[in-house]
Amino acid sequence: MKSFIKNITGLNKTSAYLREEIEKMKVLMAQPMVCQNRSAKVTGLQWKQIEFSAFSQWGDDGIIQYLIHHIPALVPKFIEFGVSNYLEANTRFLLLNDNWQGLIFDGSDANIQFIKNDTLSWRYDLNCESLFVTKSNINEAITKHGFNGDLGILHIDIDGNDYWIWECLTAVNPQIVIMEYNSVFGNKGAISVPYKDDFFVTDAHYSNLFFGASLKAMDFLANKKGYKFIGANTAGNNAYFLRNDLVNEYVPIVSVDDAYKACNFRQNRNVEGNVTLQRDDKMIHACAQLEVVDVALEQSFPLSKYL
Repeated sequence: MKSFIKNITGLNKTSAYLREEIEKMKVLMAQPMVCQNRSAKVTGLQWKQIEFSAFSQWGDDGIIQYLIHHIPALVPKFIEFGVSNYLEANTRFLLLNDNWQGLIFDGSDANIQFIKNDTLSWRYDLNCESLFVTKSNINEAITKHGFNGDLGILHIDIDGNDYWIWECLTAVNPQIVIMEYNSVFGNKGAISVPYKDDFFVTDAHYSNLFFGASLKAMDFLANKKGYKFIGANTAGNNAYFLRNDLVNEYVPIVSVDDAYKACNFRQNRNVEGNVTLQRDDKMIHACAQLEVVDVALEQSFPLSKYL
């Protein structure tokens, strides 16, 4: 038994070493794109030219590199919500390549323990906490870690109360805000799922499509909080907002109507919980009877009104 445990431990160490070496290669291989983005000049409607993925799920690593090199005096600190085990995340390249200070949250104890066991937890200034984020706990949690005040990047991706969490955030003054939005809610209205402390996407609807808020809802909130929409990734799920005082010729304001893109995702489930491999924007009609909040009108309507 001891020999078996020793062998498994050795394998785990080898696996971790190989992953770290692969990560180093990813960072090195991305350097030509990093250099290219430093000298590029594009709008949010042309971001395909600068997108690349080292650790982000889509092309957001490239977008973030473009922004940090074209927005002066950014505070080198980030907060990201909903990071899973952080192997795939929009701020991981920023941590490894640019050595920013970070604070990350995830609702899973196992995920956070995995991150704490990762060598990047001591090689970089990365703080993490297991927390199911709610309106009542998030400001205190950020303050507890000393991240209140000015912040370079805030990224919220929790597949649920995203709109309401950003709305209630007062502990930080981010310069760039990245918000996941639900493109299958369409672009007709500023709508969000209703707030629930214990919102969980699969419980909300078996399809896993009833979550978050539309791009217009995020833009509506951004304007109230003093931010301008500067673009979205070409995958159609992450929107970027810049504090009003930082808009410049390299990151001009972009129209939501011009930048909206229906995603090509096929991640929805059927009643049995199996992936259907049908386009999400075709399957969202299964949620049509559910009520959403029109945040501009401050009223609730069936989702079908906006599809």
